[in-house]
Amino acid sequence: MSSMRGLVQFIADLRNARARELEEKRINKEMANIRQKFKDSNLSGYQKKKYVCKLLYIYILGWNIDFGHLEALNLIASNKFSEKQIGYLAISLLLNENHDLINLVLNSIRKDLNDPNELYNCLALHAIANVGGKEMAEALSSDVHRLLVSPVSKPVVKKKAALTLLRLYRKYQHSVHEEWADRIVSILSDPDLGVVTSVASLVLALAQDKPDLYKQGYGRAVFRLKAILLDHQIHPDYLYYKVPNPWLQVKLMRLLQYYPASDDPDVAVGLVDVLQFILVAAAEPSRNVQQSNAQNAVLFEAINLAIHIDVSASLMDRIVSKLGVFISSRETNLRYLGLDAMAHLAARTEDLSPIRAHQSTILNSLRDRDISVRRKGLDLLYSMCGYQNAATIVAELLKYLEVADYAIREDMVIKIAILTEKHAMEYKWYIDTILKLISVAGEYVSDEVWQRAVQIVINNEELQPYAAHTLLQYLKGPTYYEAMVKIGGYVLGEFGHLIADTQGCTPIEQFLALQDKFPSCSAFTKALLLSTYIKFVNLFPEIKHQLTQVFQSYSQSLDSELQQRACEYLILASLPSDDLLRTVCDEMPPFPERTSALLSRIHEKQGKGEDRRTWFIGGKAGATDTEALIEGF
Repeated sequence: MSSMRGLVQFIADLRNARARELEEKRINKEMANIRQKFKDSNLSGYQKKKYVCKLLYIYILGWNIDFGHLEALNLIASNKFSEKQIGYLAISLLLNENHDLINLVLNSIRKDLNDPNELYNCLALHAIANVGGKEMAEALSSDVHRLLVSPVSKPVVKKKAALTLLRLYRKYQHSVHEEWADRIVSILSDPDLGVVTSVASLVLALAQDKPDLYKQGYGRAVFRLKAILLDHQIHPDYLYYKVPNPWLQVKLMRLLQYYPASDDPDVAVGLVDVLQFILVAAAEPSRNVQQSNAQNAVLFEAINLAIHIDVSASLMDRIVSKLGVFISSRETNLRYLGLDAMAHLAARTEDLSPIRAHQSTILNSLRDRDISVRRKGLDLLYSMCGYQNAATIVAELLKYLEVADYAIREDMVIKIAILTEKHAMEYKWYIDTILKLISVAGEYVSDEVWQRAVQIVINNEELQPYAAHTLLQYLKGPTYYEAMVKIGGYVLGEFGHLIADTQGCTPIEQFLALQDKFPSCSAFTKALLLSTYIKFVNLFPEIKHQLTQVFQSYSQSLDSELQQRACEYLILASLPSDDLLRTVCDEMPPFPERTSALLSRIHEKQGKGEDRRTWFIGGKAGATDTEALIEGF
C-alpha cells in the first residue's frame, strides 16, 4: 500500500513539474512579446494599458518582472482615468519605498493631488499609502495635509487623506508637523461621521506620542460622543445592527484615556452621562452575534475609560459586577476582555477587595483552554496580589507552573519571583518559595531571578544561614537545574561557614555537593564554582587539598576563561602567606538599593501594541515601584 501511494505521489510530482515547465515557456513567450511591443513608440494608451495588465497578472502569479515600470509611469501621466488607474495599480504592486524609480513618480503624484478631480486625488492617495516611505513622506505629506484640511475637499478625499497621513506617520514620524495639530483636531467636529472616524484614527496615533499638542481633542471627543449617543445625531448609514458607529465610539473613548479627567464641569458631566448610557444600553439583550460584538466592544472601552477617570463609587460597583459576570462567561472573548478590564481596574484602584471577591474564578482562568485567557488571568493575579492573599496566589501559581504551557512559563517565573519578594512577610517563606520556583521552573529561570535572590540574601543577614542550609539540601538531591547550582555556589561561597558546624553541612559535604554537579555544568557555571572553591580555600583550610586538585585539573582546560581562573586560583592557594587570599576572598558588601531588574523585564513587555497602554500590569504602583521590594523582613 505504501509503495502504491509513493507511485501515485511520484506521478503527481511529474505532472506538476511538466505543468510548471509548460507555464514557464508560455510566460517567457508572452513576456518576450510584451517586451517587443514596448519597443514600438506608436503604442496607443489602450495597448499600453493592456500589456501592463498582462505584466501585473504575470507578477501576481509569482514571476519576476524586470521591465515595464516606465510604461506604468507613463500611464499615470495620462489624462484618461482608466489608464491612470492601471498605472497607479502597477506602481502600488511593483514599487516599494526603496525602489530607484520613486523619484520619477513623485511629480506625477503631486500633480494628481493638486488636481480638482477627486478621483485623481484618491488614486494618488492610494499609491502613497501603499508605497509610503521616508522619501515620499518628506515630498508629499504637505500636499496630503492640504487635502485633509481643505474646505473644498470632498468627504471621500478627506477620509483617504487622513488614513494616508496616518500611514506616512507610522513610517516616518516627522511627516506630520506640530503646527498642523489644531487644524487636524478641528476635523473631529466635521459633520461627516466617516471623515471623523478616519481622523480619529490619525489623532489617536498622534496623541500617543505628543499628547499636549492634541489635548483640544478631549472636549471635541466628549461632545461628539454625546451627540451620537444622547442626542441621536447620526445618519442611519452609520448604525451597525442598531449600535451607533461603534468604531468611532471605541476610538474616541480610547483617545480620552491618554488624558486626565477634564476640569471643565460640562465636559465631565457629559462624559459620565455617556458612560451611564452605554452601561444601560449594554444590558439590553442582543438579537445576533454582530450586535453582541459591537455592544461588547463599546462596553469594554467604556469600562476602561470609566476606570481611567475614576468615576463615582456607584458606577464603579456596577462595573465590577458586570466584570464578575464576564470572567465567568462561556464565551472565550468575554472572559479575555473581562480579565483584561479587571487587570486595568486593579492597576488603578486603591481598594482591591471587590476584585479579590472573584479570586477563585480568576484562579480557575489559569486552567482555561485558551492560552490568551490564561495569560490575562496571570496578569490579573499578579496585579491583585497583596500581603493578605500572597501565600495563596503564589502557591497556586507554583502548582500551575508545573503543567503550564512552555510559552508562558518564563513570564510566570518572573511574576512569581516579584510577588514573592514584594509581599514576603518572613524570610523563611521567601527562601522556600524562590528555591521551589527554581526547582520547578528550571531552565525557564532567567539570570535576573537567581541574581536578584542573591542580592536579597546578601543584603539581609538573618536570611544567610537559612538560605545556605536550604540550598545545600537542594544540591544534595538527585535532580537539579543549573540556576540552582549558580545560586548555591554563590551563597555557599559567601556564607557556607555559617552552617559548617551543623550536622550534614560540613565543609567537605558542601564541596562534594557542588563538585557532584560540576562536570555537567556550562562553562559559565564552572567558572562561578571555581570562584566558590577559592573562597572555600580561605574559609575551610582542612579541604584545601581537594580544592587545589580541581584547580590543577582545569589549569589545562581548553576553555581560556576556565584555564585562566584555575591557574590564578592555584597560584593564590599556593602562596606561603594567606594575607592576599583573605583580601581577595573578603565577604561581599551589601548591594546598593536599586530598581529590581525583574520589574524592568515586566515593564519591557508593555506598550508593544499599536495603541499604547495607559496603565501598567502590577497594581497601583506597578509603573513607579523603584524601591527595594523586601519591606516585611
